Amino acid sequence: MKTDDIDKIIAEALEKERNKKRFGMRKGKMRSDSVLKIRRILNIVFMIGAVATLAIYFLLPEQRMLFMGVGFGSMLLKIVEFGLRFLF
Repeated sequence: MKTDDIDKIIAEALEKERNKKRFGMRKGKMRSDSVLKIRRILNIVFMIGAVATLAIYFLLPEQRMLFMGVGFGSMLLKIVEFGLRFLF
């Protein structure tokens, strides 16, 4: 093999790696934009729920059931997002 051929093979391999990173490929799968969008929305709603949970805990100490409901609901959203991360 000539050095030109080797350089060409290396350039192609580097370009392939750049494309993988650019399009979010993982383990041979290309992540779809809709799944990423859903995950992002679930993360935002989880963060809002976490802040609301803290606010309920400190501002309404007598409302323990509300605190637990909002907290568990937020955790459920995070678990769903976590599952989507590995399924798609």
